[in-house]
Amino acid sequence: MSWKQKKRILDLLAAEEGCTQKLWGNTLSVCLVYPNLYRIGMSNLGFQAVYRLINNHPACLCERAFYPEPDDLSETTEGFSLLSVESQRQLTEFDIVAFSLSFENDYPHILQILELGGIPLATENRNEMYPLILGGGIAVALNPEPLADFFDLFLVGEGEVIIPPFLDLIVSLRGKLEREELLSEIQKRIAGAYVPRFYQVARGETGQIISRKSVNVEFPRKIVRMRSPNIDAFTTEQEIITKNTELGNMYLVEVSRGCGRGCRFCAAGFACRPVRFRSFEVLRPSFERALQKKKTIGLLGTAVSDHPDLVQLCRFVLDAGGKVAIGSLRMDRLSRETAAILKETGVETATFGPEAGSQRLREAINKGINEDDILSAVDILMEYDIEKIKLYFMVGLPTETDQDIEAIIDLVKKMQCRAHASSPGKKGFRLITLSVNQFIPKAATPFQWHPLVNIAVVRKRIRRLEQGLRDEKSVRVTHKLPKWNYIQALLALGGREVGKLLLAAHKLDGNWAQAFHETNIDADFHVYRRKKTDEILPWDFIEQDIPKSSLIREYDKAALSHSLPAENTERENRK
Repeated sequence: MSWKQKKRILDLLAAEEGCTQKLWGNTLSVCLVYPNLYRIGMSNLGFQAVYRLINNHPACLCERAFYPEPDDLSETTEGFSLLSVESQRQLTEFDIVAFSLSFENDYPHILQILELGGIPLATENRNEMYPLILGGGIAVALNPEPLADFFDLFLVGEGEVIIPPFLDLIVSLRGKLEREELLSEIQKRIAGAYVPRFYQVARGETGQIISRKSVNVEFPRKIVRMRSPNIDAFTTEQEIITKNTELGNMYLVEVSRGCGRGCRFCAAGFACRPVRFRSFEVLRPSFERALQKKKTIGLLGTAVSDHPDLVQLCRFVLDAGGKVAIGSLRMDRLSRETAAILKETGVETATFGPEAGSQRLREAINKGINEDDILSAVDILMEYDIEKIKLYFMVGLPTETDQDIEAIIDLVKKMQCRAHASSPGKKGFRLITLSVNQFIPKAATPFQWHPLVNIAVVRKRIRRLEQGLRDEKSVRVTHKLPKWNYIQALLALGGREVGKLLLAAHKLDGNWAQAFHETNIDADFHVYRRKKTDEILPWDFIEQDIPKSSLIREYDKAALSHSLPAENTERENRK
């Protein structure tokens, strides 16, 4: 370990409050890894919640590790090793290395972290001297298959229900069984556990999956995605406070899980059901603890604006002298009470997600808002002098046409015109920021069968948005580079063979074009192909609360809500 690396870690520790540092001894040791930078990982409340869960187990200790900072990577030499934060130990010293995985774009970092930690990348090359490599989080709860070659096991579902029994079993069997026997017991006895090597996948000549079988009849045919039925039974709040994060100015508290809206593009609306709200009685002590640490409380959840007690929750914080931070709100849920709270708490920019410009397309994706909702929200914002707004739109949605892009341009201009008409002094919005992202199909949603729209088409449509709003001085269009969307879609929708591409890209220092060439794997098969609703998808072995037949009905409803023939979309993808 270089002195710079050690100093960086010690500086991070010195700036933290709430870090748990347990004594090493006869305890099960877990290194919890976030495959991105410290400041990003420590802003992830799920990561902190798992850290707390493991350390709360009396026979376990948990430390953290993160993807190296750029300076550390530039200094890597043959002797460099990735270290834990709490005790600066190497990954190979732990019993378990557990990755918290929220985003597919972080997958390439996993292989770098394993390599820097001195751990063989492929599961088949690890023996008893190496820790078990475990994965969890929403990304792999949707589809873990692209990572199957690199992970010994996955825990599929919410940590509060799956982690405690898993740790109990590991602790009880520790030192009694060898690696394969231990994994076998986990697969048989822990609901939500998935050991990829115990399942064989066969593909036919067309590349589609024709069968999936376990190597032992005692192993479950389907893996259950575990959920907490009652989130009032526990709290999920920030464990460690530090200024060195993306959200370092606030204390994070989860107020809801899941979403009942059913937007057809959204995993939270299907894979994370049912929607669950924490009650005011349970959240009040969390807020009281939060206000002792920070002035601002960040309310987290996939349906925060639908919380039945949202106004009461915010009013409690404000009356106690604090402030609240809410992410994206639904435009049909913006009331004058909510706007007054936003104004009182000092919010300068209100954030919403219309997603699409035309009513036809909003109906196709089941967004559940109309133009009246949008313009009414504008009136309320102007009434309370909230003069900046951020709008999330997606490009490349199923059934989208060039006319839908024109509809975004028209809608933004109409919103500004309405703001000018309803604001004091006819000022309108001082700034309208459009955050434009390409739609990426996700597993376990009604759009899981839909292909990714060709990135060339997406570039063209983003350019049209920029051109169409160029003369609007108060409008700013932001977007990420579309070229990485293909890789994200591949990692979200692919099967086990995609792991070979991931490994090749790693060995080629991130040169994906060369990796495609060398592996000769047809990535377009996963990304640009419209899948049949009766075929076996890579993630179908994960049991869903919502039957596949219901997802198919929702998919069909989207297709029936427009007049564009499906064949047109297929031709557009091949351009």
